[in-house]
Amino acid sequence: MSPGPSLVPIEIRERGDFLAMAEQHFHELNPMFTPGQDWRNSYFEKIKENPGYSLRWIVVDGQRAGFIIFGVEEHRFLPRKSGAIYELYVVPGQRKKGIARTCAEQVIGELRKVSVSKIQLEVMEGNLAAFELWGSLGFRKVSERLVLMEKGT
Repeated sequence: MSPGPSLVPIEIRERGDFLAMAEQHFHELNPMFTPGQDWRNSYFEKIKENPGYSLRWIVVDGQRAGFIIFGVEEHRFLPRKSGAIYELYVVPGQRKKGIARTCAEQVIGELRKVSVSKIQLEVMEGNLAAFELWGSLGFRKVSERLVLMEKGT
């Protein structure tokens, strides 16, 4: 039996590999996704430059099986910290093996160690597998987010 997935920090030199996998992830969520120049120029850099964010490869049997982005945010109005899981992606060939669950549990543990008051995340409408995963880990729907998309974004 192989050991479970490990979470390995993504290095600056791995930018291209990460962006290629992230593009695949976002295209799976929305087949109309086409990264703009701002995404290509800034997405990776904005994650890496923020000390509150963690960007990690999910590695299984020495191979990259996905990535996870998570972090800690200061509450907008109160003296509290919130944990956030921004993205969790497992490549199609590695799904249904418990990898996402194991990684989510590891990250939840890391966020709890820094005394966050809550951990939050968003799930794309229609992503039933994600709703099931997060629900099974104790997450509950507490709001609905509405977005007004401007042309070109």
